[in-house]
Amino acid sequence: MRKIMRVFAAVIVFSLLAAGASADEEKWAGVDEVVVKKIAREANRPGAEPLIPLEGDAALFAFLIAGATGGFVGGYYYRELFSRKRKE
Repeated sequence: MRKIMRVFAAVIVFSLLAAGASADEEKWAGVDEVVVKKIAREANRPGAEPLIPLEGDAALFAFLIAGATGGFVGGYYYRELFSRKRKE
């Protein structure tokens, strides 16, 4: 279990370092800038602000981390969540 956690931590650290190194290069347009703003302009709401203001693909990364966390928690408590025996 410790090896898995070390690998997971190393992947996270490497991803953050790679993202920081690529931030110096030219900025890529994120999904929110390309797709969402286009749809907002078509709906005559060009000034609509997002609920959580994140730049680029940071929102996608946040959803990835939240999904991974939820998956680990759901996997850890799988038997308690889906057991047929109910505590009364």
